[in-house]
Amino acid sequence: MEYFKKMRGATKSPPAVDLFEIVWSWIRAFSGITLVAVIHYHLINETDLVMIIGSFGASAVLIYGAVRSPLAQPRNLLGGHILSAIIGVAAYRILGHHLWLAAAVAVATAIAVMHATKTLHPPGGATALIAVIGGQKIHDLGYLYAVLPAGLGALIMLAVALVINNIPKDRRYPEFWL
Repeated sequence: MEYFKKMRGATKSPPAVDLFEIVWSWIRAFSGITLVAVIHYHLINETDLVMIIGSFGASAVLIYGAVRSPLAQPRNLLGGHILSAIIGVAAYRILGHHLWLAAAVAVATAIAVMHATKTLHPPGGATALIAVIGGQKIHDLGYLYAVLPAGLGALIMLAVALVINNIPKDRRYPEFWL
């Protein structure tokens, strides 16, 4: 019974977010994803490269909507995506003939490495997974996937976060760099 009691939770739900914060989070996320998407669709789309990956949506939630979270800080954003991308590519190259195994190894190893390097960023797990289950364009990138889209896309989103997150007087981003 004690085991099941843990599933009730230990604290109350966090307080509601005020309208000002909701609007600013929307503006920040719109700006960050727009810049990455515009670069992808207008500058890179004609190549075999990609600039935008699904895990950036989850990063946007953190760096534009939960800016004080340790998981949203620059070290975590950049390190989490880049390290996880490298791990995902390696898992695909080594175990790609068993995608189920490569996927599990990529995500689990990415989590372990992010913990060990103090770069835990939950979207990094998705970045590792995308390296394994992504399409041919992703696989063709090989380790370049860690640079473009993972590294450069995260860097662009960080630049937007640095500019826009600091516009409101009561907001500061980042909380820490290293």
